[in-house]
Amino acid sequence: MKAVIQRVKRATVRSGDQTASIGPGLLVLAGLEREDTAETCTWAAAKIAGLRIFEDGDGKMNLGLQEVGGEILAISQFTLAGSIARGRRPSFDTAMAPEAARALFCTFLDQLKAQHPRVTSGFFQEHMEVELLNDGPVTFILER
Repeated sequence: MKAVIQRVKRATVRSGDQTASIGPGLLVLAGLEREDTAETCTWAAAKIAGLRIFEDGDGKMNLGLQEVGGEILAISQFTLAGSIARGRRPSFDTAMAPEAARALFCTFLDQLKAQHPRVTSGFFQEHMEVELLNDGPVTFILER
């Protein structure tokens, strides 16, 4: 699994007439790969929900989602499993097949919700528009 985690003041995802939004919290773009399992999702969800990347009164990254009352917007992002190392067109050889990825992404969402109650998600395998206001900017990449 590869994930891009951004600390945001707000984020919104739209697909057709569907919309999901959060206020302050984390925008998580998650790409599932063929070797990922439920255990990968459990590990990633615990890591993401436990990150202390919000500033305390001294301006240090010392607070987690719980302490700041933050939310999570998780979006499945197939292209994170792509490689642009060779040629001009991305290779998606390591990406998980869509139906398996859908089931595992649901597992990932369930694990996130078990760690943190305020989780919403994008729309799997849909064309989405994502809008965000990155806070910092603060962005991390998680790989396993």
